[in-house]
Amino acid sequence: MVLAASHGGKEGADDIAAVDFRGHPADKSKTGGWLAAGLILGTELAERICVMGISMNLVTYLVGVLNLPSAKSATIVTNVMGTLNLLGLLGGFLADAKLGRYLTVVIFATIAAVGVSLLTLATTIPSMKPPPCIGVRKQNHECIEASGKQLTLLFAALYTIAVGGGGIKSNVSGFGSDQFDITDPKEEKKMIFFFNRFYFFISIGSLFAVVVLVYVQDNIGRGWGFGISAGTMVIAVLVLLCGTPFYRFRRPQGSPLTVIWRVFILAWKKRSLPIPSQPSFLNGYHEAKVPHTEKFRFLDKAAILDENSSKDGTNPWIVSTVTQVEEVKMVIKLIPIWSTCILFWTIYSQMNTFTIEQATFMNRKVGSAVIPAGSLSAFLIITILLFTSLNEKLTVPLARKLTHNVQGLTSLQRVGIGLVFSIVAMAVSAIVERKRRENAVENHTTISAFWLVPQFFLVGAGEAFAYVGQLEFFIREAPERMKSMSTGLFLTTLSMGYFVSSLLVSIVDKVSHKRWFRSNLDKGKLDYFYWLLAVLGVLNFFLFLLLSMRHQYKVQHNIKPNEVEEKELVSANDVITGKEEA
Repeated sequence: MVLAASHGGKEGADDIAAVDFRGHPADKSKTGGWLAAGLILGTELAERICVMGISMNLVTYLVGVLNLPSAKSATIVTNVMGTLNLLGLLGGFLADAKLGRYLTVVIFATIAAVGVSLLTLATTIPSMKPPPCIGVRKQNHECIEASGKQLTLLFAALYTIAVGGGGIKSNVSGFGSDQFDITDPKEEKKMIFFFNRFYFFISIGSLFAVVVLVYVQDNIGRGWGFGISAGTMVIAVLVLLCGTPFYRFRRPQGSPLTVIWRVFILAWKKRSLPIPSQPSFLNGYHEAKVPHTEKFRFLDKAAILDENSSKDGTNPWIVSTVTQVEEVKMVIKLIPIWSTCILFWTIYSQMNTFTIEQATFMNRKVGSAVIPAGSLSAFLIITILLFTSLNEKLTVPLARKLTHNVQGLTSLQRVGIGLVFSIVAMAVSAIVERKRRENAVENHTTISAFWLVPQFFLVGAGEAFAYVGQLEFFIREAPERMKSMSTGLFLTTLSMGYFVSSLLVSIVDKVSHKRWFRSNLDKGKLDYFYWLLAVLGVLNFFLFLLLSMRHQYKVQHNIKPNEVEEKELVSANDVITGKEEA
């Protein structure tokens, strides 16, 4: 059975190298299509149920059950989510370089299943939890914080899930799209619908997690909630394995990351050599698929032909080509914009942490029912769905008419709009938190948790613009052979956003002498932190404007008028491909 085919085949052969599980050319009548794609969608559904069910309600467990400080709890959540997104690069690298997408998804889905099973144990075994607080936390009763030994199993479970989730994110949508042949017009149309259904499954899994699983965790038991997630992931792995004979497999072509570090290594080794007076003397200049540029000329040294390369000029570890060097330059040009996208996800991460914790101090009653704090994040998901739909059906067509631009809104314009939404969201969050605290301290009343809806709405609207804009930017502006890697680069903005949140919380907690973040939010100054994020957001936005005005878009192929709608649909669904690869 072929699970990871060896390297080989010329560039671009990936589209025609589909094989079955025995390594034979894939029979379209027996492999691929909706049956295979549907089985793969089950894995993504399970991944969403697990990750969302944990990330949106973990802070309430850390604060309310393990009695950890508010700042420490938020840092734990953001570190786990940051690691999960960062490990998407590892999953993508392994799939591209050696394992292939199928084997990578199977291995990492299994790891995720083990992680959720460990989490079920960590939240069920009584010895893994400290004694419950006596009295009510709001009345400032002392609580015993969970010890290091009690946290060991919890951390092992969370980071095991992060490893598994990262590997799934970076490969599952790509493996699903492998089940359709884009050279066949009929199958290409089916692939577009696959992306729609992929997005639908993501949304359904997320809503199920924040509405049903969060309720089970809060009202029936954490063990039951995480146990359902574990069972879902185990079933997904079994379904994925059972579908093996029906899948089409693509041969790994090698990771673009290898090309990048190889160019840097060769440029460093040849740093003492002078750059040729004419770029035509560089290796592969006349066959280059990307025009030579004068920027970052030090990298041109990787393509200098010296004594070693004259002996073995075909060895990529001896000399690079102009095409490879220019592709690396294109990746470097993405970094400035990449850096300004990070703060959006720092702001977004507050929806997983402090906003959920705020809800625990507010009135969540609807009639006789009490809404779990984590379930309020359903408003975030619903808003993202709403604005994603409105953008493609209303905003983009309107912008196209006003600007006479086929895209309507450029990718960087979308990112800019998303950044503005995030700034306003933090200002609103600060105002709401101040009102909540004043009512609790001065009037001894709790305001409705639905006061949090505006900040969920604003961040969700911001994500609908920023996520699409960022992903489109990294995909369109990256070299043609590095599309997968550029998606991984996009994932790192999410990862760094969570890590920056952890860093900011730690710094602010220390500088404020623990006055801003308190387990009892009524005694803290959380609104100050929100204002800090709003100010940082404004500074970041002006930096983004400066960098985006200086950025020169890569030349795209001309689009004929009668192709606009078709290209528009493909572009929108290219974005959906990566919707939860990030």
